[in-house]
Amino acid sequence: MNRRAFIGTLAGGLLAAPLAAEAQPADKTYRIGVLFEGTPGADMAGLQPRSNLLGPFLDGLHELGYMERHNVVIERRSAEGKPERLPGLAAELVRLNVDVILASGELTTPALLAATRTIPIVQPTLTDPVERGYVKTLARPGGNITGFSLRVDSAIYGKLLELLKETAPRISRTAVLHRTSPTGGPSSTLLEAMAPAADRLHVTLLPAVVDREDQFAAAFAAIGRERADGLIVEQNGLTSRYLRLIVQFAAKSRVPSAAGSTAFSQDGGLMSYGPNVPANFRRAAIFVDKILKGANPGDLPIEQPTKFELVINLKTAKAIGLTIPPSLLQRADQVIE
Repeated sequence: MNRRAFIGTLAGGLLAAPLAAEAQPADKTYRIGVLFEGTPGADMAGLQPRSNLLGPFLDGLHELGYMERHNVVIERRSAEGKPERLPGLAAELVRLNVDVILASGELTTPALLAATRTIPIVQPTLTDPVERGYVKTLARPGGNITGFSLRVDSAIYGKLLELLKETAPRISRTAVLHRTSPTGGPSSTLLEAMAPAADRLHVTLLPAVVDREDQFAAAFAAIGRERADGLIVEQNGLTSRYLRLIVQFAAKSRVPSAAGSTAFSQDGGLMSYGPNVPANFRRAAIFVDKILKGANPGDLPIEQPTKFELVINLKTAKAIGLTIPPSLLQRADQVIE
């Protein structure tokens, strides 16, 4: 190579270097906040999660190329079942200036929105987000929060009653644990939706309304007085927080129970038919990825349940002296033994 060609090559290389640097920016380490309302146990240590919620989210991140201690830092926070801690934990994540926050539990949403209206929030367990004023619409949330709605259509509960009757053919008086509407007025939508199935199955529905934590005891007492031989639990934020209390009541009363949340049977309830919440957490990683790449959470539609799973807890069935029909076990998506 002659001297002129060498100098030309050198100059070209020097000019090309900055261009290459602009085209391939240095890798960035993202900071993701995680706020759980309940006690996820080993979730927060990155071990096998008791609630099986954070694990699927981390798996989803890994599939998208995000790895802890490599290109992402996970700031884990948990209220450990003490809601009064949520405002402080939310403020702590905001001070850390995380890039996005994954939230779990109904009460985490208002705590986070009180702490920030700019940091994106992905919430896989939203209940009534429009009615509660968290977002403008499901299709266009419009703020800094998006995710997944757990609101189960009322018509699903007719199917749930059919499944419970198939499981325990002798039931004739089924209590329905539900709340009034989010606006505070009386709501009979759920019972109206269940009425056709109840009439066909010759089952009397016994409404038991619970709007606050301190109303559970009275509701349970009323269910006992009405001699209910079956129990259906509405999926909402309050019942989600107190699933174990409801499960304990059903077990003590030896009443076949069913709910619109898969977590119910996983926590010891007899059966459930509802959306797959762990799958929501796995898909939440896709939302986080889009946001980290520049998407506006207010433009990401909140997804609604499209797939419902039947989960049966055989241990609970045995404890209350119930034999599950083999045909129903064959249709179950999951059987807990």
